[in-house]
Amino acid sequence: MLGVTFFGHVDLAQVALYMFWVFFAGLVIYLQRENMREGYPLRNDTDEVPANESLWPLPAPKTFILRDGRGTVTVPSLAFEEGHMRTELGLARSSMATGSPWVPTGDPMIDGVGPAAWAPRRDIPELDAHGEVKIRPMSQLSEFHISMGRDPRGLPVVGGDGEVVGRVIDMWIDVPEQLVRYLVVDLNPEGSGQTRLVPMAMSRVMSDRVRVRALYAHNWADIPTLRTTDQVTLLEEEKIMAYVAGGTLYASDARSASVL
Repeated sequence: MLGVTFFGHVDLAQVALYMFWVFFAGLVIYLQRENMREGYPLRNDTDEVPANESLWPLPAPKTFILRDGRGTVTVPSLAFEEGHMRTELGLARSSMATGSPWVPTGDPMIDGVGPAAWAPRRDIPELDAHGEVKIRPMSQLSEFHISMGRDPRGLPVVGGDGEVVGRVIDMWIDVPEQLVRYLVVDLNPEGSGQTRLVPMAMSRVMSDRVRVRALYAHNWADIPTLRTTDQVTLLEEEKIMAYVAGGTLYASDARSASVL
């Protein structure tokens, strides 16, 4: 009968196994190429595209429609990467050898390099699932209150050197997550309006004070400020978190010096 001879001499289980191997190999290659949509084309130490970026070629450009009418993004794209790359950095090569460390040439916290580096995210606020601004001041949210733990508002703020730098006057809340994301610190106890946001994750609320170990007294005035008083953009968040976290190493020369 037709087909009896063919199927009688073929191990269908082995054919299925080979087909699975081919499928799995194709899946790995596909996922690896899709993983190369952002961050590519690569750049070497001289800011040039290297000859061999990967074992697999870049995927074809694909355009993604952003939510909430925020336009489109096409990746991979050299134009996209150039528009989302920081090119003027306060760094200098320590050696001409490829892969050698880069060293700061100025104030790394202000220049945003090394552990204080930030990425040029979009200068727009993050939105929740309903298209509303996600992170907002608690003073504008009458439905929010402290349900447990210490309320830091009114407490003095001290840095890693023990100096009092101001006091907490407000908190910024991640509304859908119901979490405190930032503390608002007035740098003048008399209320001069010189306020700065500091990430809650870098702050320790104690019984009589709030301690931010990463910063010293002379670092606070240079914390990046906000463009408006009722919302924080993704770019502003990136710069604030990078600055404060970078102080763990760069707040003083002693912190970045060698330890024997």
